[in-house]
Amino acid sequence: MNKRIAVFASGGGTNLQAVMDACLEGSIPGEVVLVVYNRKQAYARERAERADIPTRYINKLMFETPEEKDAAILDTLREYRIDIIVLAGYLDIMGPSVVAAYRHRIVNTHPALIPAFCGMGYYGERVHQAVLDYGAKVSGCTIHLVDEGADTGPILLQEAVPVLPDDDAATLAARILPVEHRLLPQAVALLCEDRVRVEGRRAVILPREG
Repeated sequence: MNKRIAVFASGGGTNLQAVMDACLEGSIPGEVVLVVYNRKQAYARERAERADIPTRYINKLMFETPEEKDAAILDTLREYRIDIIVLAGYLDIMGPSVVAAYRHRIVNTHPALIPAFCGMGYYGERVHQAVLDYGAKVSGCTIHLVDEGADTGPILLQEAVPVLPDDDAATLAARILPVEHRLLPQAVALLCEDRVRVEGRRAVILPREG
């Protein structure tokens, strides 16, 4: 049975689009049935609406406490009977109650090689500028499971991308983004196929049955 997927996004939604396309093509045995966004100008909402996918606006400023926000998220996830959560450029931290309810079923993409250039404050072009400022020779993309920290969950997939001498943050981002578009759907497919087992800090990818 196909898994029901919720995608959380804050911006343009290109990774959301990659996941939606992979579902339609059949490479992900699941369906995006909900898109949650926390910025009213997020183009991800328009992508979802064009695909006739329900959307929900949930912003932390709507609530008096983080716990109230997390409760609203959980209520929404239950309403849509969500199996898998995908964070696709989502600029917020999942609260502990959400993480606990979906332990090892939340996946996030980060445009650098964790554990370098990650954590609070490392998002968008800030990540790539930090890579350049440090003088790193490689960067890349990391797909990881989400825990209670910021970019601290077990790593599922990674791929390195070279940093070129004439790169700026925009050109480095443009070279990494297609890798995100390829790896994130692969990771979502692994979760939908129940092929991920977590052993301590390690996310082990299981072989396909049969």
